Amino acid sequence: MTTTELDGGMERGPLPPRALIVTVLGLYVREFGGWISVSALIRLMAAAGVDEQAVRSSLSRLKRRGIVEAERRGSAAGYALSEYARQLLEVGDRRIFAEREEHGGDWVVVVFSVPESQRQKRHALRARLAWLGFGTVSSGVWIAPGHLADDAREVLLGDGLEPYVDLFRAQYLAFGEPAAKVAQWWDLGSLEQLYTDFLEAHEPARRHWAAQEQVTPGAEAFADYIRALTSWRRLPYLDPGLPTELLPASWSGTTAAETFFDLHRMLAGPAHDFVTEQAGAARQG
Repeated sequence: MTTTELDGGMERGPLPPRALIVTVLGLYVREFGGWISVSALIRLMAAAGVDEQAVRSSLSRLKRRGIVEAERRGSAAGYALSEYARQLLEVGDRRIFAEREEHGGDWVVVVFSVPESQRQKRHALRARLAWLGFGTVSSGVWIAPGHLADDAREVLLGDGLEPYVDLFRAQYLAFGEPAAKVAQWWDLGSLEQLYTDFLEAHEPARRHWAAQEQVTPGAEAFADYIRALTSWRRLPYLDPGLPTELLPASWSGTTAAETFFDLHRMLAGPAHDFVTEQAGAARQG
């Protein structure tokens, strides 16, 4: 599935067309052999309220970012996912669709030092750790729940950043209150607001579809699903699955996760059937 790295989208507010398109590419295009025609994508995005000009403009931006590559198949103009995008999607699948694991009490700690002559590597390393959901203990020490160790190892190796990094598993022993430390290492206030925004935007759709005896494939189910997924896929990267006991009592992340997974269970199948019906011809163009 898609990741925030692919579209650069972390901002609050209305979902940009580019973010919705990345969601559709990540969900369905791999199933189409990694390619989709421009005409088919325009038809699909119209069902989600995105006009043709916005689709073409977004594809141009994604091409410049190295996410898609222009490719003709027969007489059809289209786009294929880049290898870079495919690698990120594999990591994203695990993070976005996984029900949260219980925190086992251990942490993964990254300690790094990058020479001043290679400060671009330092910037890339910090950006990668933030993307993975690590919190900042100090300039060269970052921390995350222990279940992110494998993702961290895979991503840092893939980017060639391992010469600058030591990776540890650890337990917090002393000398502060763990909940207070977590609040220092992560911006929980901003994350809580994003969860609240998600609930305000998508809880009405959850109630609507839960009231239906049966969800049938159609543009409405497709649009509600990709909007919810586009909003949700940012959150597992900002919230790496922190221990419940270390979070504020009013934490809305649990309710937001329940809302997303309810929508996923209700709408993923009908949305897929709609895409198959509307874009099946895209395999030939």
